[in-house]
Amino acid sequence: MEYRKFGSLDWQGSALGFGCMRFPVIDGNNNQIDEKPAAEMLLHAIDQGVNYVDTAYPYHGGTSESFVGKTLEGGYRDKVKLATKLPSWKIEKTADFDFYLNEQLERLRTNQIDFYLLHALNEKLWKTIDELGVLSWVEKVKADGRIKNIGFSFHDEHPIFKSIVDAYQSWDFCLIQHNFMDVDYQAGKKGLQYAAARGMGVVIMEPLRGGRLVDPPQQIQDIWDKGEIKRSAADWSLQWLWNQPEVSLVLSGMSTMQQVKENIASASQSGIGSLTSAELDLVAQAKATYDGFQLIPCTNCGYCIPCPEGVDIPRILKIYNDGIIYDKVDSAKTDYMMWVPDENKGNLCVVCGECEEKCPQDIPISDWMAKIHQEYVE
Repeated sequence: MEYRKFGSLDWQGSALGFGCMRFPVIDGNNNQIDEKPAAEMLLHAIDQGVNYVDTAYPYHGGTSESFVGKTLEGGYRDKVKLATKLPSWKIEKTADFDFYLNEQLERLRTNQIDFYLLHALNEKLWKTIDELGVLSWVEKVKADGRIKNIGFSFHDEHPIFKSIVDAYQSWDFCLIQHNFMDVDYQAGKKGLQYAAARGMGVVIMEPLRGGRLVDPPQQIQDIWDKGEIKRSAADWSLQWLWNQPEVSLVLSGMSTMQQVKENIASASQSGIGSLTSAELDLVAQAKATYDGFQLIPCTNCGYCIPCPEGVDIPRILKIYNDGIIYDKVDSAKTDYMMWVPDENKGNLCVVCGECEEKCPQDIPISDWMAKIHQEYVE
């Protein structure tokens, strides 16, 4: 495992961090983690040198933190830095800060959270918790030892990111979406560089765009095949990130042991400035090609659900995107009819806008639900 400087902290993080929102589940139920293989995956990663484990209050329907806490018992807790996140959207009064943190400490079976994040900040959420005194509260809980380092995860535009960074001089780190397709999206490369210049560690989420960069169409694979070093599509994406000195650590939400092993192997070959100019040109070619046929920028993060009307938004968007990207529209129509129950189809959308307020990608979900259902059914 390769280790990297983590902002101004006197600690080095593993190049690869373990994201705990995509564990294997039972019978497709995201709220029911398949604990035996999930525990084997997590412990194997730690045995191979992964020293950063990231979870959050809502992951796997609220079961991820408890599972991680149980799995890390027996000595593994001391081998890693544990990160979790305040559910910012649930905060209605100042007392809620302590309420949720204490619940998380109990779930995680620990007395201290090493890296605590204010989760999924955008302009609206930041304004709410800032007015409730979140930064004064942060100082208090750092002083009493319940959290060690403080940061935030982010889903909004770059000017908002900059304003949040500037609002507090003692941020230790942040978590941003970044990959070779999202250089100018949300915080983007400008945000990455700005935070790093301030001495913040920068953790990367969605390095593979929710898995969409893993199994590319032939046009993209042909580009990767031009490289002198033969890499998988996932490895190309990860190496592009690790090539950048501002990147402290890359999170991957892994669902199989094979993914864990492949990502660890990639991390062991990583390094700042390790890609040649010719290899960087290939990445640029891949981005340009993807830009030519990508329609909906969904990463399957799941923040848009549950829908009050039961619409299975992530699945519908994925089916539609796959039909376009892989040029299999007829198969996508079949998948929509077969695998999306009538009680979860897009025609049930009532345009309430709740999902769009939560969507980190700013997708006009209501418009897409109507369009997809009309194209595939009516």
